[in-house]
Amino acid sequence: MAPFPDDSPTNATEFTVSELSGSIRRTVEDAFGNVRVRGEISGYRGPHSSGHAYFSLKDDRARIEAVIWKGTFSKLKHRPEEGLEVIATGRITTYAGSSKYQIVIDSIEPAGAGALMALIEERRRKLAAEGLFDEARKQLLPYMPRVIGVVTSPTGAVIRDILHRIEDRFPVHVIVWPVRVQGDTSGDEVARAISGFNALGPDGPIKRPDLIIVARGGGSLEDLWGFNDEAVVRAAADSDIPLISAVGHETDWTLIDHASDRRAPTPTGAAEMAVPVKADLEAQIAGLGARLKSAQSRVLDRRREAVRGLARALPTLDSVLALPRQRLDRSGQGLGQALQINTANLRRGFERHASRVTPIALVSAIREKRQTLNDKPVRADRALERRFERIRTRLDRHALVLASVPRRIAETQVQSRGRLEQLVRRGDTALAQMIGQHKRTLSAQERMLKSLSYQSVLGRGFAVVRTQDRNLMSRAEQAQSGEMIGIEFADGEISALVSGTGGPAKASRTPARQKSAKPSSKAGPGQGSLF
Repeated sequence: MAPFPDDSPTNATEFTVSELSGSIRRTVEDAFGNVRVRGEISGYRGPHSSGHAYFSLKDDRARIEAVIWKGTFSKLKHRPEEGLEVIATGRITTYAGSSKYQIVIDSIEPAGAGALMALIEERRRKLAAEGLFDEARKQLLPYMPRVIGVVTSPTGAVIRDILHRIEDRFPVHVIVWPVRVQGDTSGDEVARAISGFNALGPDGPIKRPDLIIVARGGGSLEDLWGFNDEAVVRAAADSDIPLISAVGHETDWTLIDHASDRRAPTPTGAAEMAVPVKADLEAQIAGLGARLKSAQSRVLDRRREAVRGLARALPTLDSVLALPRQRLDRSGQGLGQALQINTANLRRGFERHASRVTPIALVSAIREKRQTLNDKPVRADRALERRFERIRTRLDRHALVLASVPRRIAETQVQSRGRLEQLVRRGDTALAQMIGQHKRTLSAQERMLKSLSYQSVLGRGFAVVRTQDRNLMSRAEQAQSGEMIGIEFADGEISALVSGTGGPAKASRTPARQKSAKPSSKAGPGQGSLF
């Protein structure tokens, strides 16, 4: 604090800013050690990178800053959400860094069942928009599972009801994953149990279930709140194992019921959905077996009668073999005579060929064959010489062609160089002609521009009259008495004062401007052509 003047002495205590802030903080904390505040959450953006959560509580007339420390935030049963009306329990304190007071929250709960229902509805719409409740995601339940996984409390009546119902209907192997079905950690435990069943391998020490049942008995909305947790809903929707939700009574609905593959009204009903009745299956199988035996007997009887009918239509064995036996007897009778005739024919043929085979003929044939063998090496040598001659001739021809290649390449280079020089000369000529043509075109356009310029008309005695605003005046009635106007001639521009409707009364000479070859850029937009 600033020192008091000497002429105004005082006995007031002097505080530093830190001392004053600490005193105010102790006073506020002593007066409001533990309070319950009802308000709407505003400005919540999730926990900070430090783990703390900062937001505000407000109503229709006031607003208070709120903070939840990291250690408290992880233990909350209900997490804060933007726009949710809650009842917060904590203590009031101050923040010296910005001279503000705030509430440090120890616990938070929705403000009544209506707020819980609104929170559930908002969460349901959010998850439904992500497609977690679509019917296309739901799986069919196995008709006869061999292993069933149950996620529930191991000490309640629910697990006993499920086990008794399964034992009565169709005994199968049941694996119980114990979880808390009520309390702050209920949602996380159920989500981990569903994910744990899905993580089991088919050949592991613990058998992987073919079906999962998530069960709990009835209770209030707060008791069933863990099954409305977002982590539980996502775990149920992502489960590769078909899942039945049996939470509460028939009138109790939670968000896991929308994400599960099948909802059971009660845990007992879930057990009935999971397995069929073994006695009914045995009776059905017995009935089907009896029907199968009866059908087989009828089929055999019908086929036996059909075979008998076909057998009566078949001929006897004697009638079938009579004709072949007669042909065999007839062929046997003529076999001896046919052998004699065939032997005589073969003998005559042998004698005819033997008469032509003499020693002289054999010697002559051997001589001819020997001469042929002696002539073959000579003919082979001649053929080889002729082939070598053809190859030598072809090689000589190729050598001549190869010898003429350098000369042809040189001739081609000379021709290409001459053609390139000719193209260069033609290109230079064409470029010079093009440049000349463009020059003539530009000269013609320059002459046309000069002939159309209004300044060339000024040289013949005309003038251009403009107002002070450089607007063109084409009529005498546009001039106002006492108004200054500009008159442009071929050699310059002068200013004049209008004394009446007829013309200027006095004029002042302005320096003449040099004539430009291009049209003046000061001409008004409505000048146009004077022709």
